Amino acid sequence: MAIRLKPVDVVLVGMGWTGSILAKELSAAGLRVVGLERGGWRETVPNFQSPAMHDELRYAVRHGLMQDTSRETLTFRNNVRQDALPMRQLGSFLLGDHVGGAGVHWNGQVFRFHPFDFQWRSHHVERYGADIIDPELTIQDWPVSYDELEPYFDRFEYLCGIGGKAGNLRGEIQPGGNPFEGWRSREFPNPPMKLAYGGKLFADAARAQGYAPFPVPSANLTRNYTNPEGLRMNACTYCGYCERFGCEHFAKASPQTSILPLAMQNENFELRTHAHVTRVNTAGVGGLATGVTYVDARGREYEQPAELVILCAFGIHNVRLLLLSGIGEPYDPRTGEGVVGRNYSYQTMSSVDIFYPPDTHINPFMGAGALGMVIDDFNGDNFDHSELGFIGGAYIAAYTTGARPIEHHAVPEDTPRWGAAWKQAVARYFNNNVGLTIHGSSMAHRANYLDLDPTYRDAYGQPLLRMTFDFPANDKRMSHYVTARAAEIAEAMGGEQVSVSEVDEHYSIVPYQSTHNTGGAIMGVDPASSAINRYLQSWAAHNVFVMGASAFPQNPGYNPTDTVGALTYWAAEAILNDYVKNPRPLVDA
Repeated sequence: MAIRLKPVDVVLVGMGWTGSILAKELSAAGLRVVGLERGGWRETVPNFQSPAMHDELRYAVRHGLMQDTSRETLTFRNNVRQDALPMRQLGSFLLGDHVGGAGVHWNGQVFRFHPFDFQWRSHHVERYGADIIDPELTIQDWPVSYDELEPYFDRFEYLCGIGGKAGNLRGEIQPGGNPFEGWRSREFPNPPMKLAYGGKLFADAARAQGYAPFPVPSANLTRNYTNPEGLRMNACTYCGYCERFGCEHFAKASPQTSILPLAMQNENFELRTHAHVTRVNTAGVGGLATGVTYVDARGREYEQPAELVILCAFGIHNVRLLLLSGIGEPYDPRTGEGVVGRNYSYQTMSSVDIFYPPDTHINPFMGAGALGMVIDDFNGDNFDHSELGFIGGAYIAAYTTGARPIEHHAVPEDTPRWGAAWKQAVARYFNNNVGLTIHGSSMAHRANYLDLDPTYRDAYGQPLLRMTFDFPANDKRMSHYVTARAAEIAEAMGGEQVSVSEVDEHYSIVPYQSTHNTGGAIMGVDPASSAINRYLQSWAAHNVFVMGASAFPQNPGYNPTDTVGALTYWAAEAILNDYVKNPRPLVDA
């Protein structure tokens, strides 16, 4: 029998970005808060220090900071006619583990969504007519606008010390920034990163073709910086160990460097690590949450009563916990009814490589996770889709994230895949290659969803999450179109060969593509088509809130973290200023 603990005001499930922000905000307001993290404690000193942290085999190849799939994983299939099988090792996406979550091993690329991204369906219907939307796409408007979120984007960016160049200050287009972005109330807190040679070659070619290159907004700090919470971070050294690694230099924004220390200092907050939450407890079917049940590292089961339960785990984990707890109606793709698991989306990725003569030295080993130049001309609805047969788009970027010795081996497409010729090509092109990333949107589709697997279970005996996903035809058409534009730029970059890697015909869970999993517990205006309302509050149990990218109705062509951070501050304000004073549904159903 579970050991019943002393009740608290709030229990947070997961201690990454969203859990850390809420721990600080809610405990500072006087609420008694417990944070439950299934992994262990870790911090910059001693856990992320070099030389151990620069062990590429341990962290990039063997995923030393990631989820242990022997204890918990998910099953996958492309469609309902297939049998889903377990993901035995991480591949297409990398699920974080331990305190800080994916906020520790991310690259630090920080983009705001466009204003029209929040009115995705109505915007397209108004501009092109309803026929432009494939009837199988279940895209919908967000219940919150860009204008409403702008102050919260700003707050998260100043928390992280983002470096960049504004393209639109209070409605006035600024030279050097992104001319397509929504308005900003003020400049980035820090200047952009330095310009790598690969980024310069790309920017010059893109500009010559009439596009508008700008520096990628970066959470790799460009100078020493003290954020508004009083926490100091250091300038990035461009060591090239960002994605899949913790930063030893306090130079990448993360929960540990940017916000969590303040929560840890507050006596109202208690963090419990190695606490694996198995369900949200409710007062009967359809009732409010009464707390959570979790299992500690010794296998002891606890019940933590709480007035308010906030799910702060990675998006797909939040969805699984809702399904395991019976909160909200599971989505059924046959009928289109149900909301939990609905609108799971991903990211549509492709790439182009340019190979240069031996005397063109790119020096890709000097890099940072967000060091790059990018164009937004083919993202979202920044270009005319009238005759294209798809909606959505992608940004095109030339990143220099660090050419680490094991995984960096770009070679021309006609190179043998193994043997002496392959080795010679790797050596020949290591310092003479620039890669372009085409980072595309993912439209929600009726057949793509999350549910509980009827066959496979985790180490705790609970059903695994089952993912059913394939690339919608709309997204493949989009990707082919934008990849062709990237290839045109690549041809103008002065290399001797160009290789194009298109999006695959069918999605595979094996090769790494992106950790931008979205949807499954989406926000909306109607409980019949969404799991949570505009304040991330469950329609089914008003004292349950669900943070993270699981709230996205579909996934725009940008990295999601900035919007996740903004939504967290948006929801925190609603919880503190409204819900706690008068617990109830904050939006009428």
